[in-house]
Amino acid sequence: MATELAQVPAPIVQPAPAAEEKPRHVAFICSKGNLDMAYPALVMGWAALGNGIDVTIFFTFWGLAIITKKRVDSLQISPIGNTSMKMGDMGIPNIVAAIPGMTNISTRMMNQKMEALGVPPVREYVQMLVDGGAKLYACKMSVDMMGLGMDDFVEGVDSIVTAGDFMDMTDGAQIVFI
Repeated sequence: MATELAQVPAPIVQPAPAAEEKPRHVAFICSKGNLDMAYPALVMGWAALGNGIDVTIFFTFWGLAIITKKRVDSLQISPIGNTSMKMGDMGIPNIVAAIPGMTNISTRMMNQKMEALGVPPVREYVQMLVDGGAKLYACKMSVDMMGLGMDDFVEGVDSIVTAGDFMDMTDGAQIVFI
Protein backbone atom coordinates (compact mmCIF):
# COMPACT_ATOMS: atom_id res chain seq x y z
CA MET A 1 0.00 0.00 0.00
CA ALA A 2 2.85 2.35 0.69
CA THR A 3 4.00 1.77 -2.86
CA GLU A 4 0.64 2.83 -4.24
CA LEU A 5 0.70 6.16 -2.36
CA ALA A 6 4.20 6.92 -3.43
CA GLN A 7 3.15 6.70 -7.07
CA VAL A 8 0.36 9.30 -6.71
CA PRO A 9 1.67 12.58 -8.11
CA ALA A 10 1.65 15.58 -5.80
CA PRO A 11 -1.09 18.08 -6.58
CA ILE A 12 -0.02 21.05 -8.65
CA VAL A 13 -0.52 24.23 -6.65
CA GLN A 14 -1.07 27.31 -8.72
CA PRO A 15 -0.21 30.61 -7.07
CA ALA A 16 -3.13 32.96 -6.62
CA PRO A 17 -3.27 35.63 -9.30
CA ALA A 18 -1.38 38.69 -8.18
CA ALA A 19 -3.64 41.48 -7.05
CA GLU A 20 -3.29 44.59 -9.16
CA GLU A 21 -0.92 46.81 -7.25
CA LYS A 22 -2.01 50.38 -6.83
CA PRO A 23 0.76 52.95 -6.83
CA ARG A 24 1.65 54.22 -3.38
CA HIS A 25 0.46 57.73 -2.61
CA VAL A 26 1.35 60.08 0.24
CA ALA A 27 -0.32 63.42 0.91
CA PHE A 28 1.09 66.10 3.17
CA ILE A 29 -1.01 68.83 4.75
CA CYS A 30 1.15 71.89 5.50
CA SER A 31 -0.58 74.15 8.00
CA LYS A 32 2.39 76.12 9.33
CA GLY A 33 4.61 78.59 7.50
CA ASN A 34 7.61 78.68 9.80
CA LEU A 35 10.97 77.78 8.30
CA ASP A 36 11.29 74.72 10.54
CA MET A 37 7.81 73.54 9.54
CA ALA A 38 8.37 73.94 5.80
CA TYR A 39 11.21 71.44 5.53
CA PRO A 40 9.53 68.28 6.90
CA ALA A 41 7.03 68.03 4.03
CA LEU A 42 9.61 69.08 1.45
CA VAL A 43 12.20 66.53 2.61
CA MET A 44 9.67 63.71 3.04
CA GLY A 45 8.00 64.57 -0.27
CA TRP A 46 11.34 64.44 -2.07
CA ALA A 47 12.20 61.11 -0.41
CA ALA A 48 8.80 59.70 -1.43
CA LEU A 49 9.26 60.79 -5.05
CA GLY A 50 12.67 59.13 -5.02
CA ASN A 51 10.99 55.90 -3.97
CA GLY A 52 8.40 56.05 -6.73
CA ILE A 53 5.58 57.23 -4.47
CA ASP A 54 3.03 59.73 -5.75
CA VAL A 55 3.15 62.96 -3.72
CA THR A 56 0.44 65.54 -3.10
CA ILE A 57 0.92 68.55 -0.84
CA PHE A 58 -1.99 70.67 0.42
CA PHE A 59 -1.08 74.08 1.84
CA THR A 60 -3.58 75.53 4.29
CA PHE A 61 -3.70 78.45 6.72
CA TRP A 62 -0.18 79.72 7.48
CA GLY A 63 1.32 76.91 5.38
CA LEU A 64 0.39 79.01 2.34
CA ALA A 65 3.51 81.08 3.12
CA ILE A 66 5.60 78.18 1.75
CA ILE A 67 4.13 78.66 -1.74
CA THR A 68 3.40 82.41 -1.68
CA LYS A 69 5.81 84.41 -3.88
CA LYS A 70 6.10 87.24 -1.35
CA ARG A 71 6.78 84.95 1.62
CA VAL A 72 8.64 81.85 0.39
CA ASP A 73 12.08 83.48 0.55
CA SER A 74 11.57 85.05 3.98
CA LEU A 75 10.23 82.22 6.15
CA GLN A 76 11.49 82.49 9.72
CA ILE A 77 11.90 80.40 12.84
CA SER A 78 11.13 81.90 16.22
CA PRO A 79 12.91 80.71 19.36
CA ILE A 80 10.09 82.06 21.56
CA GLY A 81 8.24 79.17 23.14
CA ASN A 82 10.13 76.65 21.01
CA THR A 83 11.25 74.35 23.83
CA SER A 84 13.05 71.99 21.46
CA MET A 85 15.17 74.69 19.88
CA LYS A 86 18.79 74.62 20.92
CA MET A 87 21.35 77.00 19.48
CA GLY A 88 24.78 75.49 19.77
CA ASP A 89 25.08 73.48 22.98
CA MET A 90 22.95 75.81 25.06
CA GLY A 91 19.22 76.28 24.97
CA ILE A 92 17.92 79.81 24.71
CA PRO A 93 15.69 80.73 27.65
CA ASN A 94 12.38 82.27 26.60
CA ILE A 95 13.36 85.58 28.19
CA VAL A 96 16.42 85.83 25.91
CA ALA A 97 14.41 84.56 22.93
CA ALA A 98 12.07 87.53 23.39
CA ILE A 99 14.85 90.05 22.78
CA PRO A 100 14.26 91.91 19.51
CA GLY A 101 16.27 90.39 16.68
CA MET A 102 16.42 86.82 18.07
CA THR A 103 14.04 85.53 15.41
CA ASN A 104 16.33 86.95 12.73
CA ILE A 105 19.37 85.40 14.41
CA SER A 106 17.61 82.03 14.74
CA THR A 107 16.52 82.16 11.12
CA ARG A 108 19.99 83.09 9.89
CA MET A 109 21.53 80.26 11.91
CA MET A 110 19.09 77.67 10.57
CA ASN A 111 19.58 78.84 6.99
CA GLN A 112 23.37 78.64 7.42
CA LYS A 113 23.16 75.13 8.88
CA MET A 114 20.90 73.98 6.04
CA GLU A 115 23.20 75.53 3.44
CA ALA A 116 26.24 73.84 5.04
CA LEU A 117 24.42 70.51 4.70
CA GLY A 118 23.66 71.23 1.04
CA VAL A 119 19.91 71.50 1.66
CA PRO A 120 18.27 73.73 -0.95
CA PRO A 121 16.36 76.84 0.12
CA VAL A 122 12.58 76.43 0.38
CA ARG A 123 11.78 77.99 -3.03
CA GLU A 124 14.26 75.68 -4.77
CA TYR A 125 12.98 72.64 -2.86
CA VAL A 126 9.40 73.43 -3.90
CA GLN A 127 10.53 73.66 -7.53
CA MET A 128 12.39 70.35 -7.24
CA LEU A 129 9.18 68.71 -6.01
CA VAL A 130 7.19 70.20 -8.88
CA ASP A 131 9.82 69.08 -11.39
CA GLY A 132 9.76 65.61 -9.81
CA GLY A 133 6.00 65.29 -10.31
CA ALA A 134 4.56 66.28 -6.93
CA LYS A 135 1.15 67.92 -7.05
CA LEU A 136 0.77 71.13 -5.02
CA TYR A 137 -2.58 72.58 -4.01
CA ALA A 138 -3.65 75.67 -2.07
CA CYS A 139 -6.63 75.49 0.29
CA LYS A 140 -9.56 77.52 -1.05
CA MET A 141 -10.86 78.59 2.34
CA SER A 142 -7.41 79.83 3.43
CA VAL A 143 -6.81 81.53 0.07
CA ASP A 144 -10.15 83.32 0.34
CA MET A 145 -9.52 84.24 3.98
CA MET A 146 -6.15 85.79 3.11
CA GLY A 147 -7.32 87.48 -0.09
CA LEU A 148 -4.91 85.53 -2.30
CA GLY A 149 -5.21 84.11 -5.82
CA MET A 150 -3.25 81.87 -8.19
CA ASP A 151 -1.05 84.82 -9.24
CA ASP A 152 0.24 85.05 -5.66
CA PHE A 153 1.75 81.55 -5.72
CA VAL A 154 5.08 80.25 -6.96
CA GLU A 155 5.17 78.46 -10.28
CA GLY A 156 4.05 74.86 -10.06
CA VAL A 157 1.05 75.17 -7.75
CA ASP A 158 -1.59 73.15 -9.59
CA SER A 159 -4.70 74.88 -8.35
CA ILE A 160 -6.79 76.11 -5.47
CA VAL A 161 -9.04 73.36 -4.10
CA THR A 162 -11.46 72.83 -1.25
CA ALA A 163 -10.68 70.50 1.63
CA GLY A 164 -13.32 68.13 0.20
CA ASP A 165 -11.62 68.14 -3.20
CA PHE A 166 -8.31 67.35 -1.50
CA MET A 167 -9.87 64.43 0.37
CA ASP A 168 -11.34 63.07 -2.87
CA MET A 169 -8.08 63.35 -4.80
CA THR A 170 -6.09 61.66 -2.03
CA ASP A 171 -8.49 58.77 -1.39
CA GLY A 172 -6.40 55.84 -0.20
CA ALA A 173 -3.26 57.93 0.32
CA GLN A 174 -1.26 58.00 3.49
CA ILE A 175 -1.93 61.48 4.91
CA VAL A 176 0.67 63.30 7.00
CA PHE A 177 -0.38 66.48 8.82
CA ILE A 178 2.39 68.99 9.50
